Amino acid sequence: MKRYYSEDVLEQESRLQRHFNIRLNFFFFSTFLIFTVMIVRLAILQFVEGPSLAEQGVDLKLKDVPLPPIRGTIYAAGGEKLAYSMSVQSLYITLQKDYSQSTERGKENRPEAIELAKKLKAAFDAHGDANEGALTLDEIIDALDLEYRKASGFEPRRIKMGLNSREIAYFLERKDQFPGIEVLEESVRYYDPDQVAVQTVGYMRKYANASTNLDFYKEIRASGESNPALQYTETEHVGYDGLELYYQNELRGKNGFKKIAVNSRNMVKGIPEWTAPEKGYDLHTTINKSVQLAAQQAITDQLKWLHSNRVSGKLHPDAKTGYAVAMEVETGNIVAMASMPDYDANVWQSGGISAEDWKRIENNYQNGTVTPISSGRSGHTFDSTVYLGSTVKPLSVLIGLNEGLFSANAQYNDKGIVYFGKNDSSSVRNSGRAAYGPMDPSKAIYKSSNAFMVDMVGKRLYRKYRSKGIEVWDEYMKEFGLGVSTGIDLPREFYGILDYRDEGESELARLVYASFGQQAKYTPLQLAQYTATLASRGKRMEPHLVSKITDSNGNVVKVFEPKVLNEVNFKKEHWDKVIAGMKTDVSAFNGFPYDFARKTGTSEQDYKGRKIDNGVFIAFAPREKPKLAVAVVVPEGGFGSTSAAPIARKIFEAYDWEYGLDGAPKKQGRKE
Repeated sequence: MKRYYSEDVLEQESRLQRHFNIRLNFFFFSTFLIFTVMIVRLAILQFVEGPSLAEQGVDLKLKDVPLPPIRGTIYAAGGEKLAYSMSVQSLYITLQKDYSQSTERGKENRPEAIELAKKLKAAFDAHGDANEGALTLDEIIDALDLEYRKASGFEPRRIKMGLNSREIAYFLERKDQFPGIEVLEESVRYYDPDQVAVQTVGYMRKYANASTNLDFYKEIRASGESNPALQYTETEHVGYDGLELYYQNELRGKNGFKKIAVNSRNMVKGIPEWTAPEKGYDLHTTINKSVQLAAQQAITDQLKWLHSNRVSGKLHPDAKTGYAVAMEVETGNIVAMASMPDYDANVWQSGGISAEDWKRIENNYQNGTVTPISSGRSGHTFDSTVYLGSTVKPLSVLIGLNEGLFSANAQYNDKGIVYFGKNDSSSVRNSGRAAYGPMDPSKAIYKSSNAFMVDMVGKRLYRKYRSKGIEVWDEYMKEFGLGVSTGIDLPREFYGILDYRDEGESELARLVYASFGQQAKYTPLQLAQYTATLASRGKRMEPHLVSKITDSNGNVVKVFEPKVLNEVNFKKEHWDKVIAGMKTDVSAFNGFPYDFARKTGTSEQDYKGRKIDNGVFIAFAPREKPKLAVAVVVPEGGFGSTSAAPIARKIFEAYDWEYGLDGAPKKQGRKE
């Protein structure tokens, strides 16, 4: 059967075929277009966005960058600032790109860094102070640290310290022109220009230097401190000596820090979060500025006097240094600690020192009252620690009395010379070959009899203990603070040189020479503690320089109370006898309004083939109810009565003016 199609059916089929072809073509075109877009996108990802996406592919790490706090202030007893920090505004920049010549990307970016340095220089030249030295382009490039020699990529670089108001305004208004720029507050350390106890207060240097030289900071670096509030930066200034070092943790405070995200190249990504620093604690010292300056001036004046006035027929041109320590008997407060000559500690303000400044202070910057290092070196390499000389005789007599070697009323006939050793082959004479005749223990101290000390103490102590006599002597010395730490709150304290432990001589010889002060060298601070122990009749007080610590708001953090380190229990009659003998004739104290106990000393020692006389003087006042103990040492100054005693007189007078040796400050009675 034949089928017949109408014209409408054929047209319909043709129309369907056309629609199919159109859809098919659209499908192929769409597919082509999609693949084309994908290929182009892959090319862009590969060749254009690849490097940045590669960086983003590495997880960002968070870094805590420390921001050093404002350091606490060190005050004198009267509230004067001995060391303080002033806030300044500094320009820092955090690098936004890698500029190192060691990387391809850094080499590409280096011209951009140089251009940045030029823009910074132009800004400083236009807005900086004309009277200040302008930064050179090389100095700015060095400060940028493009090769990461001083800091990692993410750490801010300090470009300039102490911006003026014009510079601050300029950079704050143009942060968009200087990516990574920041104006931050930091501090500069200043010291009293009057140079008050500068070696005691100490000085500061950069952490990078301190951490390679001082064990305190080596331990901090080795610990790898993870707390960002306690981390040190290489460029921050830290205490390097004196109170600045001893109380470093208290003075420094706690870092602020900014938390930033960095990529695998140690470059900054994102906006940092800030935590403000906490200001360090303040130290309130026991140093009285007026007494301290009086001690310093007294030493300076006395050294000049010794250079131009004959004592015992000769000048003392090599007496170029002097040391004095004044310690309150009841409290242990150190009211003066002078090591002369001294220097201006502001030379360390930058954290370093110029070659010219170093040459000027290299012999003066350390504290000769607590170390053996001589201020000024006395013209050559001569230690600040010297033999006690006759100042040991009150203790020598106390030992003899306590050991029962003689009684308080024992009589001794001083012939001016005494013999000891095998067949009496060795001898000791009194100063000036004087023979004092009959004497009791008090007169032996008063007349400073070497013969008494040798016959009645040294020789008898040896007979009683034989080879153990040295140990007995050493124990007594240490009970009075000689040969051990005084407990002072200063670093690097020296404990002394104990020649009586040198086995090169016999035990008898060592005890003989020790009995009149020629067998051990001690620091002026140890002498002062020994004197205060005599004054208190046996209580060895811990000397301290800080009375309290406060926070930035004045709240008390810690108070230092008087502390007895040990107590020596001797009979009252023994103390009475010894202190009664401390009445050496000293013309420097003529007219002094208080009865006071004192002992002069002239310690002899061999130096470069000649005999050297060192002046030593100890005293406390008043004799009854003593308030202040003073020790003075003048190396190569000759007799202590003429070299050291005049210095002590001025210290007592200054203390009497400020506090009153009788409890009534004399300055209160002055009419304005």
